[in-house]
Amino acid sequence: MSESADWTAGHEAILYQSCESCGTTQYFRRAFCAACGAVGVVEKRASGEGRVYATSLVCRAATAETRAHVPYNIVLIDTVEGFRMMAHGERELAIGDEVAARFAPFAGRIVPYFTKRK
Repeated sequence: MSESADWTAGHEAILYQSCESCGTTQYFRRAFCAACGAVGVVEKRASGEGRVYATSLVCRAATAETRAHVPYNIVLIDTVEGFRMMAHGERELAIGDEVAARFAPFAGRIVPYFTKRK
């Protein structure tokens, strides 16, 4: 899968890396494994499933582009693949909720948006 084929480039996907040497998963792309230093990292597509680790309701716009979205919820998600990521989510989400990702427009971009799994 191409390095640019994720939500940061407008595609509906969350990509992460897995180390071929030690098996560590990492969300921020690097040319090496942050745990063991090996250069054999493989890009994989995440399932979009996880559990809410933390949540924070943003009630004040940081920029003019985000003003239309206030209030919005920022969540930390522990993914089933083993990495933690920050994303947007439903306002009703609480710590411990099982969630699934979809993608939604936010300030002119497409972003991961987590909803409670039913």
